[in-house]
Amino acid sequence: MKTYFQKLTSDNYHYVVGCYHHLHAHPELSFQEFETSRFVQDELTKMGISFRAGIGGTGILGRIEGKNPGKKVIALRADMDALPVCEDVDIPWKSTNGNVMHACGHDAHTACLLGAAKILQQARNEFDGTVLLIFQPGEEKAPGGARLMLEDGLFKDIEPELILGQHVSVDFPTGTMGFLPGMIMASADEIHVKIHGKGGHGALPHLINDTVLAASQTVVSLQQVCSRLCHPLTPMVLTFGKLIADGATNVIPHEVLLSGTFRTVDEVWREQGKNHIRRIINETCAAYGCTAEIDIPDGYPCVVNNEQVTARARSFATEWVGDENIRSLEMRMTSEDFGFFTQKYPCSFFRFGVKGETNANTGGLHSSTFQIDEKALETGMGGLVWLAWRFLSKSNS
Repeated sequence: MKTYFQKLTSDNYHYVVGCYHHLHAHPELSFQEFETSRFVQDELTKMGISFRAGIGGTGILGRIEGKNPGKKVIALRADMDALPVCEDVDIPWKSTNGNVMHACGHDAHTACLLGAAKILQQARNEFDGTVLLIFQPGEEKAPGGARLMLEDGLFKDIEPELILGQHVSVDFPTGTMGFLPGMIMASADEIHVKIHGKGGHGALPHLINDTVLAASQTVVSLQQVCSRLCHPLTPMVLTFGKLIADGATNVIPHEVLLSGTFRTVDEVWREQGKNHIRRIINETCAAYGCTAEIDIPDGYPCVVNNEQVTARARSFATEWVGDENIRSLEMRMTSEDFGFFTQKYPCSFFRFGVKGETNANTGGLHSSTFQIDEKALETGMGGLVWLAWRFLSKSNS
């Protein structure tokens, strides 16, 4: 069967590249993936694959039924949204959508899942069970498309036994696949603060409440959450990347804005940490005669790979690309809304390498010069197909 699927993967390589070029040239921001969703729907229709659209906004759930479709059900997931980045690479399929760019590889994810869908639909008599195809909006923006799709009844008609998701990796060469069981990515919560006080002339500080000083001290004081309140062996990041004090050289503004991100790999500490953050902000601002409005909306949970599913996925991937092309991933403090899936279902989130000669010196994820080696699309597509078939094949029942 490996030879059979290798041929199908090779035969559909130009198809997946074509999909990738189209998607890269027409990126859309989170929850605005209207044309992208239509493109995916059109392709699924051409393949004869049934689907439901409009889930959680622009999300789609495709369905490929093999023999004995109710015997086993697995799901494959790809995200569709792009980023507010102006592309700085001169390629024929460069973004045509102003300051929007596929700078995180979601175009590759969607293209690979379309290619995998085409192959699995053609080979549906070769496996028992059903493959669900999740084309998800809004991975880059809270509250997260995964959460919205689940809340919108993504699996109301049929539930998967496991979910597989993949992501490009600019750290690994083309032809490789990487896995890590257990905790793989951190949670992520945004912190938004408005500090209010009585502004005024900078030369008369005794008559005002210094909102700028209160904001500055708040940023410094919050670092004790990491250094003194969090267990030393619990990974955590608390970063503030935005501070807006719209005053002047001699004017203290009435209001200062702070925004940051809180990340950890412990869901219990995550809630405790947010409580500490709120307390320290309020108490620090009060010390300067100021008040604070605090908004910490629920963000993304940790991504936790099921140990058994991931071990099997790694084993199957080894069959596909060879042991020499398997990599062990490291836990990252970046986040993914795939974590919502891992909270409810056995899952494995893995990566496939996209570093080749054509993009050896280009930028990383979320940069304006990000590129992939298109040869990697063959691994991204074929790897999904092989994993799906192996999880559903009779020999693995």
